[in-house]
Amino acid sequence: MSDNPTPSRPADVGAEGRNTAPDKSIAADKGTAPENATAAPENATAADKSAEAPARRPRRRRPRFSVERGWFPPLGTKGRIALVASLLTGLLTHGYHLFRYPLYLTDEGIYMQRAWSLVRETSLSPYTYDYDHAPLGWITLAGWVFPLPKQFETFGNAINTGRFLMLLVHVAAVYLLFEIARRLSGSVLAATVTSFLFNVSPIAVYFQRQVLLDNLMMLWLLLSLFMLLRREVTIRSVFGGGLALGVALITKENAIFFVPSFMYLLYRRVKGSASSRFTSTLWPFAAATPIGAYVTYALLKNELLPSGFDFDLNNPPADHVSLLYTLWWQLNRNQGTLFSHTGLLQTSWLVRDKFLLIAGVCAMVMCLWIGTRDRRRNLGFLIAGTLAFGYAFYLVRGSVVLDFYVTPLIPMFALCVGMITDRLLKGSFANRFMRGAHSLTRVAVPSFVAVLLLVSPASGYLVHTNTEGRTQIADQYQSKINLTGMQHAQIAWVRKHVPPNSRVIMDDDLWGELHDVRPFYPYAHSHWNASSDPDVRDKLFKKKWQNVDYIIMSNKMRKSMMTNNSDGRENWILQALRNSTRVWSETEGNIKLEIYRVQ
Repeated sequence: MSDNPTPSRPADVGAEGRNTAPDKSIAADKGTAPENATAAPENATAADKSAEAPARRPRRRRPRFSVERGWFPPLGTKGRIALVASLLTGLLTHGYHLFRYPLYLTDEGIYMQRAWSLVRETSLSPYTYDYDHAPLGWITLAGWVFPLPKQFETFGNAINTGRFLMLLVHVAAVYLLFEIARRLSGSVLAATVTSFLFNVSPIAVYFQRQVLLDNLMMLWLLLSLFMLLRREVTIRSVFGGGLALGVALITKENAIFFVPSFMYLLYRRVKGSASSRFTSTLWPFAAATPIGAYVTYALLKNELLPSGFDFDLNNPPADHVSLLYTLWWQLNRNQGTLFSHTGLLQTSWLVRDKFLLIAGVCAMVMCLWIGTRDRRRNLGFLIAGTLAFGYAFYLVRGSVVLDFYVTPLIPMFALCVGMITDRLLKGSFANRFMRGAHSLTRVAVPSFVAVLLLVSPASGYLVHTNTEGRTQIADQYQSKINLTGMQHAQIAWVRKHVPPNSRVIMDDDLWGELHDVRPFYPYAHSHWNASSDPDVRDKLFKKKWQNVDYIIMSNKMRKSMMTNNSDGRENWILQALRNSTRVWSETEGNIKLEIYRVQ
């Protein structure tokens, strides 16, 4: 018998359970120290190893989801089905009735007018470009129109051609938003709910069909965010994300209110990596590149600074326009609060979709609360909440806000609602039965809410109650409603009765029709340019109402003329209106279009 203690487990039990005699005792022969005598022999069988397993500490499993580390669950078959369904839904809701509803907007005409100027005259505007907006939005529109077979008339007229691009932009945005929601939440359900609201919300359908810089800006912002949420933070993804953000900023400047969230996400993604210093420098450099090109353009034209470095808002520079002066003027514009009974919140936004706006605010607050409580585990909630909060702050801060400025907030609210919906329906239950019921509930509850939103007249998603108290298909899908047809009829009357050499004052939505389709109306100008552009105001009309032949009017244009006339610049146009006779009129709902012949 050996002097050393024998192992504590039997050595004569083989892997098959057969009795085998120990053939060696390495510890006894070599005089191993007693504290090592209990170690398992090197030739231990499988049964020996399995006997030791309970005594070992279980290995920690790697987390299946982490935004910070780029551990995103795979899309899977169900996710692909949900993504395809979301894309088809967006194509249907935004494509149906696209050219008839809503009414052509003044800003749609302005952006297509400037795209026309790029294609036809290779200039940023047919009038003096005053840096009111960065130009990449209508550069994109011009790039879309130029290769088309009939260019601006490919889809009937200039604004229709731009609206078809908005449809493609929306479908691309649905894909990006779906993937962003899935990667921020780790849930296909959250991505599906987000895409559903983004597709079917009446306020989304109304504004995202229109040719707006906000829609193009959001596409670039979503692309930038998507690049920062790649599985691996590479030089390519960082540079691409920064460049996309820079493009968004020179598409529309209010993209800057999303920048803090993007910077924080980048910081968390590259924190602790060997290339963190390089990538955190590369990203702002890429973002600044498009902005630098825009500033260089203004510098080369001697339009960066106002004359004498004078930023007096009461005395605009008279000799040339200025990029920095225009930015200073925009920062100092004040309109009042959105929360008054006459504000856009009451008169425009809540009327179109109370559910998304109210639920979005609540979900935004919950995302911020969840994200700040545990910033490491709930980074996705923190990013979603801050994205929505940053832009909501821009809307309520008191500056001038137009109704379509709410457009970038729609996907952010949809994202917050989708993530909170998934979070509320996700949880651990005490027994297996409840866990099984919970998995069904996570699908059943959102489906029930979706059906309720679609069929309830109060929501206005698919049906609504008209002014006569009857339930009917919502305006965005009502085939009998043809709002843009009123404008087509207005143009038809002009072509039939108004000579092409007439001096016409109109709204910008008609500009493309009268300048790009024969017979051309070279002296047809918007009331804004007729009252503010020196070349039009002083040389063509000479600020005399007697030099106006026709006024093509809408009730929105009349209201805009009254609003913009605080300094009396449109007095002579209003005097021409008082000395005119109405020769054509058409009304549908709260929309009234008219044509006046000046005496």
